[in-house]
Amino acid sequence: MTKKRVYELAKELNISSKELINKMNDLDIEVSSHMSTIEDEESKILKELFNNKSDSDIKEELKSKVEEEDKTENSNNTNHTNIEEEKQNIIEIEGNITVKDLAEKLSVNSNELIGKLIGLGIMANLNQELDYETTELIAAEYGYAIEEGKTLEEIQEDELDSEDSPESLILRPPVVTVMGHVDHGKTSLLDSIRESHVTEKEAGGITQHIGASTVKINDNKIVFLDTPGHEAFTSMRARGAQVTDIAILVVAADDGVMPQTIEAINHAKAANVPIIVAINKMDKPEANPDRVKQELTEHGLVPEDWGGETITVPVSAINKEGLDELLEMILLVSEMGELKANPNRKAVGTIIEAELDKGRGPVATVLVQKGTLRVSDSIIAGTASGRVRAMIDSQGKRVKKAGPSTAVEILGLSEVPHAGDKLYAVKDDKKARVIADERKEQIKRDQIKSKQNISLDELFNQIKTGEVKDLNIIIKADVQGSIEAVKDALVKLSNEEVKVNPIHGGVGAITETDIMLATASNAIVIGFNVRPTTSASNLADRESVDVRTYRIIYKAIEDIEAAIKGMLDPEYKEVVQGRAEVRATFKVPNAGTIAGVYMLNGKVTRNSKLRLLRDNVVVHEGEISSLRRFKDDVKEIATGYEGGIGIENYNDLKEGDIIEAYIMEEIER
Repeated sequence: MTKKRVYELAKELNISSKELINKMNDLDIEVSSHMSTIEDEESKILKELFNNKSDSDIKEELKSKVEEEDKTENSNNTNHTNIEEEKQNIIEIEGNITVKDLAEKLSVNSNELIGKLIGLGIMANLNQELDYETTELIAAEYGYAIEEGKTLEEIQEDELDSEDSPESLILRPPVVTVMGHVDHGKTSLLDSIRESHVTEKEAGGITQHIGASTVKINDNKIVFLDTPGHEAFTSMRARGAQVTDIAILVVAADDGVMPQTIEAINHAKAANVPIIVAINKMDKPEANPDRVKQELTEHGLVPEDWGGETITVPVSAINKEGLDELLEMILLVSEMGELKANPNRKAVGTIIEAELDKGRGPVATVLVQKGTLRVSDSIIAGTASGRVRAMIDSQGKRVKKAGPSTAVEILGLSEVPHAGDKLYAVKDDKKARVIADERKEQIKRDQIKSKQNISLDELFNQIKTGEVKDLNIIIKADVQGSIEAVKDALVKLSNEEVKVNPIHGGVGAITETDIMLATASNAIVIGFNVRPTTSASNLADRESVDVRTYRIIYKAIEDIEAAIKGMLDPEYKEVVQGRAEVRATFKVPNAGTIAGVYMLNGKVTRNSKLRLLRDNVVVHEGEISSLRRFKDDVKEIATGYEGGIGIENYNDLKEGDIIEAYIMEEIER
């Protein structure tokens, strides 16, 4: 149900806020100020009041509305009871289960169960494991449904993090992340806000190492996360951490929406975080906020003053103009979101960043989200455990406690946790160590089984088992036109079983940011005439992200269509052998242009195929015409060596080009 502020409704009715508040008080609708929010239903009724309905009629309508809501609540309670009854016939399993364990869960004799399996053509003994489909089939015979059991981490989280009662919750400050394109003024804007609204003004201002800073406006606080950008934002979300309440998208008024702006929009949307746009650099003579707004609409952000829902605020970090309005809008969105937490419980938080300090040992910055963290509390974060020896706030001062929406640096962990790990305060050190040890054992078991991210090769099998409902795709290309063309074509491939969902598109090489977004969203990365950077390739291998590169658009469409239908049959796999940088070029009579190269990594061999990259964009693919070291023909050039490479029927070589060597390996399906 949507909410509206009193002053907004007063504006629609063309009356003063005071007049509207008086009328609402007469109707027993309690409001405290023009900034108070009212439900959409109440707004409609109040509008009718000003269409000549009597006060008594309005009161009657409000009364019937309350009675209707009570009926709905009672109905929901009844439905909840019915659901609870249905759950009695559900058994939970985690992965495969043995015949003996299944018999115990179904409360039947093991021999009887083995008889059932023989009837299905499965010759099983007591210790044989049954797959999910067989288990589901057998359970149905006895009137039971199967449900995937909780993981160890989920069980531990349930134990460590209980649900808070509504009456224990109080309002907490919003946590804000500033995102946007490089050089659009993110840091300048944050610095200007800090200088104007720091909670405690001290010599030297707020220290930067803490990873977050708190500002104060009137009697309200706002917490800003000092992240390097959307890379860190998405890296944390990939680990299941959702710490941001509001994203501030900074766009320069003289530059407009740029590639990193689009990435930031897509990352914030994927995290389902409200976006406020700060149109920065309004002090510049060439500032054009209307152009920025127009470009924002092309990416699904329609400004409020254009009839949309996106709040846009013109600001100048240099002149400090519009900062108060921006902070006010943050508080407005925060109030609409009703951000609350219980401070009177054991702390739950998220690790923002962590490092190993030579003098102090493992040091971590934690954002407390629930409860209050205190010095000497026993804690667990990922596989790290320990006791809080000291806490340092954003001003570099030691503190003894930290409540909800407070970022502090803590000492006392046994090892360095990962950014995005959940931190829990537990009853004692022994409990923390036991949980940490259990998690380490689980990680070892998971590494053995190593669940892979989605790939085109296994897509059809996952569709059949119902594991895939959305196929998320990230598209990178050399030109914008290719992105739009392939987006439209891929969306048309959606069917009843799977929806093809392009979540991001951008011009340029496939970067680590793309891989992290793919990891967070379980997506496939597709590149047209572009290649992944070396670091992106390495990250894709570590995170098991499927990266596919194409020269022809229809080939990608064919592959995805075939994968959805279960007919994908790739015959060859590309294996990159190495990369060489062109350091010089030489014209050789009867041989054309030869590249003098230095092997950056891997190797190039006589039977390698070559791909020429200029600014990570593919400009040519071909065969080797010559491979030499000094004057000698050689079979290969290895890492760290120099040599000469000639590309068959191609002479447009330039210093700084990258030559990528690869071979095609035949793979069996």
